[in-house]
Amino acid sequence: MSGSTSESNFLKNFHIPDYILVPGSEVERTPDVPKCPVLVFINSKSGGQLGGELFVTYRALLNVKQVFDLGKEAPDTILHAIYVNLEKLKLDGDEYAIKIEERLRVIVAGGDGTAGWLLGVVSDLKLSHPPPIATMPLGTGNNLPFAFGWGKKNPGTDQVSVKSFLDCVMKAKEMKMDSWHILMRMRAPKDGPCEPIAPLELPHSLHAFHRLSDTDELNMEGCHTFRGGFWNYFSMGMDAQVSYAFHSERKLHPEKFKSQLVNQGTYLKLGCTQGWFGASLFHPSSRNIAQLAKVKIMKRHGQWQDLDIPRSIRSIVCLNLPSFSGGLNPWGTPNRRKLSDQRDLTAPYVDDGLLEVVGFRNAWHGLVLIAPNGHGTRLAQAHRIRFEFQKGAAEHTYMRIDGEPWKQPLPVDDDTVVVEISHLGQVNMLATHGCRSKSVYDPSSPSHHDTEGDDGDDSDEEDSVQGEEFRKFGAADTFKIPDEVDISQLS
Repeated sequence: MSGSTSESNFLKNFHIPDYILVPGSEVERTPDVPKCPVLVFINSKSGGQLGGELFVTYRALLNVKQVFDLGKEAPDTILHAIYVNLEKLKLDGDEYAIKIEERLRVIVAGGDGTAGWLLGVVSDLKLSHPPPIATMPLGTGNNLPFAFGWGKKNPGTDQVSVKSFLDCVMKAKEMKMDSWHILMRMRAPKDGPCEPIAPLELPHSLHAFHRLSDTDELNMEGCHTFRGGFWNYFSMGMDAQVSYAFHSERKLHPEKFKSQLVNQGTYLKLGCTQGWFGASLFHPSSRNIAQLAKVKIMKRHGQWQDLDIPRSIRSIVCLNLPSFSGGLNPWGTPNRRKLSDQRDLTAPYVDDGLLEVVGFRNAWHGLVLIAPNGHGTRLAQAHRIRFEFQKGAAEHTYMRIDGEPWKQPLPVDDDTVVVEISHLGQVNMLATHGCRSKSVYDPSSPSHHDTEGDDGDDSDEEDSVQGEEFRKFGAADTFKIPDEVDISQLS
């Protein structure tokens, strides 16, 4: 009996009453405000059968109305309704609602694509008190959960495992994470399309970019302009090509991709067949990054400068989190000599407004990441990055954002294709103590940054892009998953 009572008292820490969740419900008077009220969003189609099983378990333990299936309900609609209701209750003087909002935390279970969708929605809603978010790994790569200490293996779906995860969420610390805006612009080609091509022609809105409307202030006459956002990384080159092949194969034969182990084995096999391990023999030099594009970076003072890319580099990664390709850390931790060299390199922080730019020659070069102190070729850290594709360098290249790849045609008669990445804002994350992500404001994190007096504005006034359309992260529109798309395909 005591065990049952103890379990009931534990679950009360997370329970949210109906009247908070459903507008118009009868107000319930409960004696205590829950210590850690949670909203749970689950991609029931992620992780094979695990997503569905997890959904059933959470609903058995919590109020069924605080657990949502992303296969049936969109997070922007849910969160908008809940927060509008909270505002109404607060205006009516409901102290319980005020405390619920202050303590509210969000759990999202799915792959990195699912987590990014929810993070973008929370950013777009521009809440006065946005909830911190815990990401439960339920995909193939699980880079976001791994970066914040939630692991990279699919979790247990039984009640014991779920209660253990809830306990970790209650004890987790809050941490800011940078978000990044990406803009791609090209002159309208005379012949042929330049739309991003996702695996098997799925709508490109599922992947990186959204075509701007004619009325968007970032639109430019005579050009095709696309915009989007990301949390973890943007990559271009050979690694994105292998990812594109993997996703295309998974769309063709979904029945072969039912477990993490099989998925990872298939990925390695495609790395071989795509020539990533023998890149010097199979990968045309015209697709090496230095031949394909000029790269410019902006550090802290509004001045663009050219970035020298070694001619052997076939893949470039612009990294926000210390977790890539299933938990690898391409940047590593620079030693004291590197910290003091002319490039002024630092350890990677997830909230310093800087991206780490890393290059790889081939898959063998990438394998050094498995070693304890392994890292790629550190190229730079930057607040903004600009790729200017050279005229006629190649017919196409491959790009990838947070695990979602696409094939990007390049106009052969035009030299105005530009991809520009810039810092956008931050979102509140939940992290376990001792996780690999580090904050520049955490006294326990080694840092040579002097953050006192830093107002966070790293660009000149004339260099900054203003306007509501730019400030919008894009999840509600750019990253909204189309109705006809099966979200089980989100990595």
